Amino acid sequence: MKLAFFGDVVGKPGRQAVVDHLPEVRRALELDFVVINAENAAGGFGLTEAIAEEFFGAGADCLTLGDHAWDQREALTYIERESRLLRPVNYPQGSYAPGKGSALYVLPDGRRVGVIQAQGVVFMKQLLENPFGAVDKALEEMPLGMVADAVIVDMHCEATSEKMAMGHFCDGRASMVVGSHTHVPTADHMILSGGTAYQSDAGMCGDYDSVIGMQKDNSLARFVTQLPNKRYEPALGEGTLCGLFVETDDSTGLAIKVEPIRVGGRLSKTQ
Repeated sequence: MKLAFFGDVVGKPGRQAVVDHLPEVRRALELDFVVINAENAAGGFGLTEAIAEEFFGAGADCLTLGDHAWDQREALTYIERESRLLRPVNYPQGSYAPGKGSALYVLPDGRRVGVIQAQGVVFMKQLLENPFGAVDKALEEMPLGMVADAVIVDMHCEATSEKMAMGHFCDGRASMVVGSHTHVPTADHMILSGGTAYQSDAGMCGDYDSVIGMQKDNSLARFVTQLPNKRYEPALGEGTLCGLFVETDDSTGLAIKVEPIRVGGRLSKTQ
């Protein structure tokens, strides 16, 4: 099976990169299933129904969120109606968070893809429950090679160590574990010893002439003066579609190939 995960979509440049490039990337790589982290798609903060539908129309099969899940309040109700939208699986029990954090999706040919979204706790302002227990439970509900033909885990967090730990925790039980949230693509894409494809961060879909997708002047002013400034606004230059491609073995669901995807903008592999 051929899978792709695309990192956090930031603002209009990120949305445009998805719309402009995803259909062709999906065709060229013969992708069977596409996941996009869309938590920063609406002006850099949250996701709206209209934007989600635009991504589905461009070729996304599942959208994941993160610590900005509810920045757009309509997401609280939209996620209850849209099974292809996932929030972190490790919300505290009894918090009554809407939606769900994992799901099993059935392709037209009958193959099944499990997707799990988890949010880390190290250096994160929003403290959820330990993600490892929640991910373990979700993996047990969709064992790779038995219930699911492929499993994708989106580990949304700040600390590289926490992302790497999740990769090894899921090794042999997931097709791919990929980090999101930090918006900078890492160069450590690999297949772990148990057969799980891994990358610490897929990078963002957005304008890389920026500070993690936001306009440089405002971000620099905050760092230099240590004073609050204007509200963060997304940079508006050409966006790059940034993600990870994984091909799996049909019999085991484990990875046999992994490589980054970077199309358009400053990080395009073709430039």
